[in-house]
Amino acid sequence: FQASFWLFAFGLLVIGIGGAFVQQFRFAAADNAPFQFKARAISFVLAGGIVTAILGPQIVIFTRELFAPVMFAGSFASILVLAAVGAAILSLLRIPAKAAGKADITDSDARPLSEIVTRPRFVAALFCAVGSYALMSFVMTGAPLAMVGCGLSTDDATLGISWHVMAMFAPSFFTGSLIYRFGAERIVATGLVLLIGCAVVALSGLALWQFWTALILLGLGWNFGFIGATAMVADSYRPSEKGKVQGFHDFVLFGSVAFASLMSGAVYNAWGWEMLNWIIFPVTVLCFVALGVLKMTSARPTSA
Repeated sequence: FQASFWLFAFGLLVIGIGGAFVQQFRFAAADNAPFQFKARAISFVLAGGIVTAILGPQIVIFTRELFAPVMFAGSFASILVLAAVGAAILSLLRIPAKAAGKADITDSDARPLSEIVTRPRFVAALFCAVGSYALMSFVMTGAPLAMVGCGLSTDDATLGISWHVMAMFAPSFFTGSLIYRFGAERIVATGLVLLIGCAVVALSGLALWQFWTALILLGLGWNFGFIGATAMVADSYRPSEKGKVQGFHDFVLFGSVAFASLMSGAVYNAWGWEMLNWIIFPVTVLCFVALGVLKMTSARPTSA
């Protein structure tokens, strides 16, 4: 084993690249599902996060001393096993090929990326996806620091994050059905309201129940906001356009999330826990504005 920070960083880079491919699974499920099942397909894929939330920490606990005295080497080795299991499962997947004639028509009808990403529906979807995900990452990253800084134990902080992760993924079993029934825009708006509720509770005090309640509302808001926005994105492109649109969307999305995570600690150190939550208000207002503009433009008669 090598005690090299740069080798460690390179390994994390490779894991991150793999994670970028995994993030496309939600779009793959939507693209190969019937129209009325698209939102539920996205929702079910993200519901796998519940298994991750339960098994992930346990795998780390049971494997971190596997190659002692080199701590956590076993945890990283377990990634190889999990990746192999995932690859084996995917190898059994059979996706029906589309009719050749239909594929030819859609390929010749693909629009430039610049045209797609400036359409109101895509802009609103991207805005809400970035807002929901970046706010979740921003507040979640700072929450454990704030809890410990307020005199709560690390166990309290860990359990609070566990409740938060469960709230992020548990609703996924029915979020897709809600989107199909009420529409993606309304579910996104509900998620934004829940994020505002998170800020209100967090700003109301520093008791344990307030931290935990805020984190649960944060997770629920992310679920509705992000899954709803993803469903909107999936409806904004043609089959021949999916690769470039999905790539652009996730590049902007996760670039923003990474920036939010980096800024969380800096904002907390400079202005404290309250500022992390005050920032939720202007971001959600901008997302509501984007949804409002989309509603107004959708109401106008448009040419084919």
